[in-house]
Amino acid sequence: MAQYEFLTSWCVDAPIERVFEVLRDSAAFPQWWKGVTAVTVLEPGGADGVGELARYTWRSVLPYDLVFDSRVTRVEPPHLLEGHATGELEGVGLWRLFSAPAGTAILYSWRVRTTKLWMNVWGPLPRPAFRWNHDRVMEAGGRGLAERLGASLLLHG
Repeated sequence: MAQYEFLTSWCVDAPIERVFEVLRDSAAFPQWWKGVTAVTVLEPGGADGVGELARYTWRSVLPYDLVFDSRVTRVEPPHLLEGHATGELEGVGLWRLFSAPAGTAILYSWRVRTTKLWMNVWGPLPRPAFRWNHDRVMEAGGRGLAERLGASLLLHG
C-alpha cells in the first residue's frame, strides 16, 4: 500500500464557530464541496458527533472515484475534528481550527494509505498525479466552504 501525507490550509473571514459547524456537518458536503458526490451516514454518533460513521464518495479531477468510510473519533468544539478512514483509503483525517484576526485559519492533515490495487501496482510513479489531484479537490473545498459561509477565502494552500 502506498502511504500519503497531505496538509491543507485555508483561511476564511468567518467566525470559528460557524466554520466548525459547517465542517462538522459532513453529510452536507455534497451541497458545497465539488468532488464530494455522496455522503451517507451509516451510524449516528453521540450528541457531540463522536462515533458517527459515514460513507464518502469522492469524484476527483482525475477520472476515478474513491469510496471510504470514516468514523468520528474526536470532537473538541470549535477547534478539532478527527476521523479514521477505512476502505479504498485508510488512515486519519484531522481538522484543526484557529481564531485569527481575519477570521478562521483551518488546517487539515490527511495521513492515508491507498488500498486499490491499481493505485498501488505502479509503486511511486502515480504519486505526483495523486498529490496534484488531492490539491485540486482541496482547493475546491476551500472555495466551496467560503461560499457556503458567505465569506471570502483569504488563503488556501
